[in-house]
Amino acid sequence: MTELFGIPLPILLGQLLVGLINGAFYATLSLGLAIIFGLLRIINFAHGVQYMLGAFVSWMLLNYLGIGYGWSLIIAPLIVGVSGLVLERVLLRRIHGLDHIYGLLLTFGVALIVQGIFRNFYGASGQAYAIPSWLSGGFNIGVMYLPAYRVWVIAISAIVCIGTWFAIEKTRLGSYLRGANENPEILESFGINVPLLLTLTYGVGVGLAAFAGVLAAPIYSVNPNMGDNLLIIAFAVVVIGGMGSIGGAIVTGFAMGVVEGLTKAFYPEFSEAVIFLVMILVLMVKPTGVFGRAESLIEQISAPHETVRVSRQPRFLHGWIFLGLIVLLIAAPFFLYPIFVMKLLCFGLFACAFNLLLGHSGLLSFGHAAFYGIASFLFAHSAKVWGLSPEGALIVGTLSAALLGLVFGWLAIKRRGIYFAMATLALSQLIYFLAVRMPFTGGEDGIQSVPRGVLLGIFDLNDDSTLYVLVAVIFLASIFAIYRLINSPLGQVLQAIKDNEARAVSLGYKVTRYQLFAFVASATFAGLAGALNALVFQLASLADVHWSLSGEVILMTLLGGMGTFFGPLIGAIVVLGMENYLLFLGEWVTVIQGLVFVICVLVFRSGLLGTLAQQIKMKL
Repeated sequence: MTELFGIPLPILLGQLLVGLINGAFYATLSLGLAIIFGLLRIINFAHGVQYMLGAFVSWMLLNYLGIGYGWSLIIAPLIVGVSGLVLERVLLRRIHGLDHIYGLLLTFGVALIVQGIFRNFYGASGQAYAIPSWLSGGFNIGVMYLPAYRVWVIAISAIVCIGTWFAIEKTRLGSYLRGANENPEILESFGINVPLLLTLTYGVGVGLAAFAGVLAAPIYSVNPNMGDNLLIIAFAVVVIGGMGSIGGAIVTGFAMGVVEGLTKAFYPEFSEAVIFLVMILVLMVKPTGVFGRAESLIEQISAPHETVRVSRQPRFLHGWIFLGLIVLLIAAPFFLYPIFVMKLLCFGLFACAFNLLLGHSGLLSFGHAAFYGIASFLFAHSAKVWGLSPEGALIVGTLSAALLGLVFGWLAIKRRGIYFAMATLALSQLIYFLAVRMPFTGGEDGIQSVPRGVLLGIFDLNDDSTLYVLVAVIFLASIFAIYRLINSPLGQVLQAIKDNEARAVSLGYKVTRYQLFAFVASATFAGLAGALNALVFQLASLADVHWSLSGEVILMTLLGGMGTFFGPLIGAIVVLGMENYLLFLGEWVTVIQGLVFVICVLVFRSGLLGTLAQQIKMKL
């Protein structure tokens, strides 16, 4: 058998074909993302569910109306595209001019709503969609067999991508679309309806995602979760190619598919992480991406946007609040299940740690689950395998998160805006893939039956009451440390950098050093929360390091109030309370969480505590 670089040629060509197919999906999805961000400045986190909707609408057309694949290629993207038009007109237009974070959070909430609804009605097992008869079969080219449908996917994706690029870059309509973003006032002076153009642009981007979903339906199972991981890869592709670069998204999408396919042939264990490694390397060398235009892109991402200023609680109230919190912690075990209260404390600390970075330093990390998860795994491993005492295992877990935070911060802190968020997401995904592959994590089973041990050789933590006291004391000490940090001179500098980074630089402050310190401190406390969680539940699992946990802690912070001190704690209580006491609703809990996201972004951008503080200030 013919070999190339030690790999049988049929296997190598087969992986190359798989890479091209994946690249077709990456390119089409990334193209839609690039159009939406490049022309509307919206980070569309609903893109994955819109891809899923394309597949589901195609399946519904076939099973409910008898409309086959050929017509679905046209009808499904139109239907989903129209839903995108409605979404833009009803919701997204309300946050125009706000910081990019609100578009990301709003579309993330919409994604939760849509995905929760489909999970409730269709479950997670998936629906089959047969390959159409006119695309069945294949071609024998001697060294391998080419399935006709897969060749079709590559060809039609390339045609659609190139056609879209030509329409945007080389036609008058495309010039109008670019002008609607760059200088809408001049365009409107010529009588052109700019808001309509922007709405249509979002619809086109959504339609491309749905088109990719229709193509995927006969290859993959049609299920509500099919867009989850693909969305994160599409974001990575867009960042590599350059946010807003239409041609970059297409070229990079196909290229990353090929790179992933070849990696599967030579080093399959690394194939799932290679795209994120490439993204990190590209961001280190060229922060705007391979095809990004530095002179305009950096300015647009770093340009000031309308932000929400949160009224902070008067400091004289904080002492009373801390005292009330101590009283509540003493009373809570008498009214609530102690294990549930300890879970609230772990996630409350996690949210406060995240808020230290976002609310008080202005940096949105979408990878904080990595610190929470790595500390959880290393605590569990050091306690169960190395036999360390509880205090020793807590130190190991927390220090591992601090060290990882230092590495992540060094790699990402010079990025700005969406590049920082995406860099942290990519780094977090690398940790997730390592957790899947590394033997000590236990893979999908995780590390179970973690011993709680005896604290200081005296206090038996197998007793829930003793464990509760330990968790409560660590929680109080940690949030007090965060409070002192925020209200120290260093914390005031961080707040000044968040409010006006350019002015802070002009005053001589080493901005990146302060932000790196805040990042490491946030990662350290997040790691402590993860280690405590593993101690309480005697378990470390992949869920602790998955990117969705980062989304959950963002929800807690947003709900409670970014920039307030106690707000994230309230947000954690509300979110976990919903998950615990609304468990009987099943997947509808996800829908409720999505609705909370949407309502907070549209109505309560200051969060529950921030809004209350504003109302009190207004009355005073």
